[in-house]
Amino acid sequence: MTVETKFEFRGVNHIALVCKDMAQTVSFYRDVLGMPLIKTLELPGGMGQHFFFDIGNGDSLAFFWFPHAPPAQPGEAAPRALPGHGDIVTAHGSMNHLALNVPAEKFDAYVDLLQDRGVVVSPVLNHDNSPMGVSATVTDDVFVRSVYFFDPDGVCLELACWTATFGPQDVAHPPRRADGSLDMSVIALPPPPPA
Repeated sequence: MTVETKFEFRGVNHIALVCKDMAQTVSFYRDVLGMPLIKTLELPGGMGQHFFFDIGNGDSLAFFWFPHAPPAQPGEAAPRALPGHGDIVTAHGSMNHLALNVPAEKFDAYVDLLQDRGVVVSPVLNHDNSPMGVSATVTDDVFVRSVYFFDPDGVCLELACWTATFGPQDVAHPPRRADGSLDMSVIALPPPPPA
């Protein structure tokens, strides 16, 4: 008998969000973003609906519609603004944003396509290891490119493309505790580079 010692993760099966209007959600995700609608469910007892969209690689983005769900809470359950446009802080346990992986060679065309379809987007952010964390241009230090936008319910979405491969040197910061102090015991940091 084989005893499993670790989980074999194969990406994200699905992430489930809550929408105010399922018809508007279908219109945005299927018709604007082009995600195929692959499964729809009426929940028992008039509890609502549950719809699934294909986001590639066998992964799905799902939405619940509940007839009596409380309204959105920007600044708590979702950011008040897009990155580069204002406050992005959200509450503990919230989903700050959902990043959808896209091919690097199509990233700029996809930004244009979003804008052509009337979607308000953030500035393109070229995330790097500089003190500011972003570069105005794509350099050898950029590891991911991002653009952010909101769905009809205020869910913050990101189109992201990796531009680098990570190595041990990329794990270089000890995590902070709730009080802001560093916990040096959680991860083993790589030795500093030779001088």
